[in-house]
Amino acid sequence: MTSNNDAYEYLDSVAPDERARLEAVRRYRLVDQPLEDAYDRIAFVAAAIFDTPIATVSLVEQDRVWLAACQGLSGVREVGKEPGLCASVIAQDDVYVINNAAVDPRTLEHPLVRGELGLRFYAAAPIRTHDGYRLGTVNVIDNRPREATPRQLRALEHLASMVSDELELRLMVIRSAAAEQRMRETVN
Repeated sequence: MTSNNDAYEYLDSVAPDERARLEAVRRYRLVDQPLEDAYDRIAFVAAAIFDTPIATVSLVEQDRVWLAACQGLSGVREVGKEPGLCASVIAQDDVYVINNAAVDPRTLEHPLVRGELGLRFYAAAPIRTHDGYRLGTVNVIDNRPREATPRQLRALEHLASMVSDELELRLMVIRSAAAEQRMRETVN
């Protein structure tokens, strides 16, 4: 876990757009937290729609990808931020698809492709906040190459929108709790 001082020193060295995106990731206070059912259900539905063994809801942090939910990878809560997968998805607005990672130049050297997992298929929709930041992805993973249908990809976009809505609800709760705490402090 990165200390707050390390995080702020890192933020001083990154581009202003990335700094603002990382601050948006942090405002939802989901990184380094226990699994929550809402995100876990979304990952489950994504895996069911695509019939893949793995699906995640991820948030791309400064030096890692935090898995807010994960179906099919027991005990895994974070992975590296190597380009080619989640870290690449947040650089665009569209669904990102890799039909066969073993031959796709974007992922040939990725550890999840070359390693034990043997990732071959990957499809991800960016999670966009209501104010436009791309925080992470809803994604599906398989160890065999495949093609996704347009309907499946559209469903993935809807699931990413559902995560965004859940995040906004979470933010409202965080802000309400903070306002209530301030009111208690002024009364006492």
